[in-house]
Amino acid sequence: MRLTKRGHACVRLESDGATLVIDPGGFSDPEALVGADAVLITHEHPDHFVEERIRAAVESEPGLRVFANRSVGAKLDGLGDRLRVVGEGDTFSVNGVEVAVYGELHAVIHPEIPRITNVGYLVDGALFHPGDALTVPDRQVGTLLLPAHAPWSKTAELIEYVREVRPERVVPVHDGGLSEIGRTMVATLVGGGGPPTRVSYQRVDDGETTQV
Repeated sequence: MRLTKRGHACVRLESDGATLVIDPGGFSDPEALVGADAVLITHEHPDHFVEERIRAAVESEPGLRVFANRSVGAKLDGLGDRLRVVGEGDTFSVNGVEVAVYGELHAVIHPEIPRITNVGYLVDGALFHPGDALTVPDRQVGTLLLPAHAPWSKTAELIEYVREVRPERVVPVHDGGLSEIGRTMVATLVGGGGPPTRVSYQRVDDGETTQV
């Protein structure tokens, strides 16, 4: 499976016969959904989900299916059978690519800010995108897409999250708010320069592709 980073939290995954896009929000490449078979949305924040962009893609891509949690699904009323609302424990298949859904809530930003629904997606048992949460799947993960920077996170929590998930490799996402200096600092601390995580840390810049 090929992974291409399309900006901030958005990745495009291409396997034989299937193309999936996760979280094509407002900071991602507007062309990320062209030719996709499915779009998977973790939650409703605008850096992960833009309603007009999804509706336009459904209109222009006849084969595109949308998978999203209940709060995003409520905003996409009218898509009929092109939309499937999913939650913790659900599974589905996109042209032979198996996806399992994990998690229920967004991480806490501040105690006075209400938490919203958030789900993560485990794709083909190999790659996990947690959205804006530190959800731990109940199985071994090959590649963990790590939310490297957010209003709700701190580096110590990221290190402990990687230790708990124990993936073979970490690829940082959700880093659109970081400068080059900031991305390097996170890579150094999580990738071996801080407390040991014993995983491979592979930075993939916007537009770059890697195999997973």
